[in-house]
Amino acid sequence: MHNNIIVNTDIVEGKISKHIYGQFAEHLGRCIYEGLWVGEDSPIPNTKGIRNDVVAALKKLQIPVLRWPGGCFADEYHWKDGVGPKESRKRMVNTHWGGVVENNHFGTHEFFDLCELLGAEPYICGNLGSGTVQEMSEWVEYMTFDGESPMANWRRENGREKPWKLKYFGVGNENWGCGGNMRAEYYTDEYRRYQTYVRNYGDNKLYKIAGGPNVDDYHWMEVLMREAAHLMDGVSLHNYTVPGSFAQKKSATAFDESDWFETMEKSLYMDTLITRHTAIMDQYDPEKRVGLIVDEWGTWFLVEPGTNPGFLYQQNTLRDALVAALHFHIFHKHCDRVHMANIAQMVNVLQAMVLTEGSQMLLTPTYHVFEMFKVHQDAEALAVSIESDSYQFGGKRLPKVSASASKQAGGRVHVSLCNIDPGDGASVDLVIRGLAGLGTMTGRVLTASEMQAHNTFEQPDNVSPAEFDAWEIDGDRLRVQLPAMSVVVLELQP
Repeated sequence: MHNNIIVNTDIVEGKISKHIYGQFAEHLGRCIYEGLWVGEDSPIPNTKGIRNDVVAALKKLQIPVLRWPGGCFADEYHWKDGVGPKESRKRMVNTHWGGVVENNHFGTHEFFDLCELLGAEPYICGNLGSGTVQEMSEWVEYMTFDGESPMANWRRENGREKPWKLKYFGVGNENWGCGGNMRAEYYTDEYRRYQTYVRNYGDNKLYKIAGGPNVDDYHWMEVLMREAAHLMDGVSLHNYTVPGSFAQKKSATAFDESDWFETMEKSLYMDTLITRHTAIMDQYDPEKRVGLIVDEWGTWFLVEPGTNPGFLYQQNTLRDALVAALHFHIFHKHCDRVHMANIAQMVNVLQAMVLTEGSQMLLTPTYHVFEMFKVHQDAEALAVSIESDSYQFGGKRLPKVSASASKQAGGRVHVSLCNIDPGDGASVDLVIRGLAGLGTMTGRVLTASEMQAHNTFEQPDNVSPAEFDAWEIDGDRLRVQLPAMSVVVLELQP
């Protein structure tokens, strides 16, 4: 058995941007309505219509940034329909997501209220697909201009005297698909045109994010970087972990080890994608000024039986927790290029942090990984070398153990580890170099006895973190016993 990990606490490989721990909330299913927004007159306790219990839970994750209003919804969202008195806001059909009526009660002002309650930076995605240059330009003016203008005056009439601070702005979403079925060359020209009118007002400096490729469309990245890198600050990348295929998805909870293995294999593919896209970006941006923004990622399974297929409501098991941990390790490894990532999605949709049913709420295994890993936010990424055993299944092999390490400003070191093997623990020899001594050490673990384990409204703590102390110290070496299918975070206080 050979699982050897060396952490060099004196070799810093970059900074892990806190924005890698970003979230995404789309007007889709019960994410906004019921999940986050219940309205001021709801019996569910709320602040300005936003659910108190959900906000309190999410605040513990220290969410750095929140992407809104989509997703596919963004490219048919007309922001002017979502401001002003609620009773006079236009109703629209949400054609992408279940064909339900969108009453526009949650709009720009409500979104900024939510970000304020969460302590998160707003990331707004503008409508390039079905919108106009003028519409996008006026939205930026409405939100960020402090002077005298039609849009700024309208904002004041609607109850907001001062402009908001807005940094992150996406110029379109998935314009290769639901955002207009464009070719790379066409979108690139449209991006160049639209971003011209996405202006900086006063001291508000926007970080403009171009709509990047679908998964492995390297041609899209090539054209966009070649023709528009100088006009952008970030470029997006979308990739979901889908066992089976988009056409033949599988259950979120009824799965076997072959599905488990395939899910882990597809999670690790994110490393290949980022490596290849980064190589193209490096050609046109060797200084690494342009950030890679992985603003949609996560698992995508069949919806829960009996729910609206357009609402993408799925359960969330220990398997999802391992997927999240693997992704974070990959993002940390590429922290010189990956500036932000936004899991899809925050509440009640796809790989959510929180599930709600009426006034009830539960935290998912994925939530717990975000909470355990928040210690990596804005910390220094440390050099780590890993020699791992194989997890073998069906004639294929994957590295059994994954790890990442970071150092906070005060000198505390955190090492996160995961063992993706559902049937066997892993003994890890962990060497911490560059510290005078190991000091005080604590640990936490997330695991369960079954790979399908998940939290329900009846058993909300079925999968939750516990204290971890399965290690022995031998000089500068730690022998750590990782349980099967587990995520562990160790903290060393020198």
